[in-house]
Amino acid sequence: MSEPASNPADLPVLLIVEDDEGLQRQLKWAYEGYRVVIAGDRPTAIEMVRLHEPSVVTLDLGLPPDPDGTAEGFATLTQILALKPDTKIIVASGHGARESALKAIALGAYDFYRKPVDIDELGLIVSRAFHVHEIESENRRLEAANGGAAALGAMLTASPEMIKVVRTVERVASADVSVMLLGASGTGKELLARAVHEKSARSKGEFVAINCAAIPENLLEAELFGYERGAFTGAVKTTPGKIELAQGGTLFLDEVGDIPLPLQVKLLRFLQERVIERIGGRAPIAVDTRIVCATHQDLEAMIADGRFRDDLYYRLAEIVVKIPSLAERAGDAVLLARHFVNRFAREMNQKVQGLAPDAADAIDAYPWPGNVRELENRIKRAVIMGDGKWVSAADLDLPGGQEAAAETLPINLRAAREVADRRAIRQALSRTENNISGAAKLLGISRPTLYDLMKQYQLGS
Repeated sequence: MSEPASNPADLPVLLIVEDDEGLQRQLKWAYEGYRVVIAGDRPTAIEMVRLHEPSVVTLDLGLPPDPDGTAEGFATLTQILALKPDTKIIVASGHGARESALKAIALGAYDFYRKPVDIDELGLIVSRAFHVHEIESENRRLEAANGGAAALGAMLTASPEMIKVVRTVERVASADVSVMLLGASGTGKELLARAVHEKSARSKGEFVAINCAAIPENLLEAELFGYERGAFTGAVKTTPGKIELAQGGTLFLDEVGDIPLPLQVKLLRFLQERVIERIGGRAPIAVDTRIVCATHQDLEAMIADGRFRDDLYYRLAEIVVKIPSLAERAGDAVLLARHFVNRFAREMNQKVQGLAPDAADAIDAYPWPGNVRELENRIKRAVIMGDGKWVSAADLDLPGGQEAAAETLPINLRAAREVADRRAIRQALSRTENNISGAAKLLGISRPTLYDLMKQYQLGS
């Protein structure tokens, strides 16, 4: 068990949801080092979650008005995770233990414990849950220190969906396997491909990219495999292809779904044997290169239609990474927009200081069918053509933005205040280019107060 803290208010909170009063008392006094709160039914449990924001919850599935069943317990589990997704919930039940365990884990429970309760064993599970929660919270604090953003090469993101992709790319980069990136046009597939290369053991070699959709079919083979002098009209000198140029490095095949079937056979042979022959050549050339490919097309459907070889697909797709669209990346559109405003203002020597509030709201509300590429182009045009110091929704040719009326209800008033404080501080810092005095003036507070708030919310200056 954990050592008691000097101030009980500083102790991590453990919520015990249990309708048996005797077991409530037994569990309440079994845990030192935690501030224990008790609930005997779902409404009280939700009230305690809003009030105390527990890190860990032990939850008996048999709650009134259905103490002999599990429906009320599962409803409580779902509702707690909807309010506070990072909560570690340990579910306990004597009702159909195996089936209940599987269902609880599928719904998001951290762990499962079968009754009757062994206090010492449950204590170990609780202790481990607190430890995992603390590690995850620290990771989130580190990300929040950079405004919530994580960067991978030139990839900037703050959304959980894209951070997951970034972490996946970091892990697979060191494994010398073929990687397939799936995502709509403009989602940053080439940036991620470059990141795979830069974080791999091949980073000192060349990163060679080719867009298979941008080259006519009759020229694509020559671009990929090269040709000998005299191989065809116009071949005045021996020219190595992209595969050969990527020797010791990485070859990025963008829009790989556009490779014609005859050329797919030749590419498959290279992947199997790691040798190529230039057009017009006879000598096999050994090439050691890693393949990263990307497409916006549904290759599995193309395989079913006979337009893409399944054996080639499995050679190219040893690791598959699916990239979410910008609309699926919560918060990223505004984060990237501010980055682009600063970059283009600097590159073009424009006196643009940032985004106006209506622009930020409009960017958040717009679905971005063209993804990051469309956002980048709109920001670039706005920086060039805009007359003011702040990029407006009108400059972006977007409908005027408004705060979403149907935002998810915060867990409690303190959480709502924190969200509002973070938003106001980031907006003030953005408008003043991270000038603390200027931001404090905009916010109507003193510099020391702003410093304290930034420290409290782990916001970098």
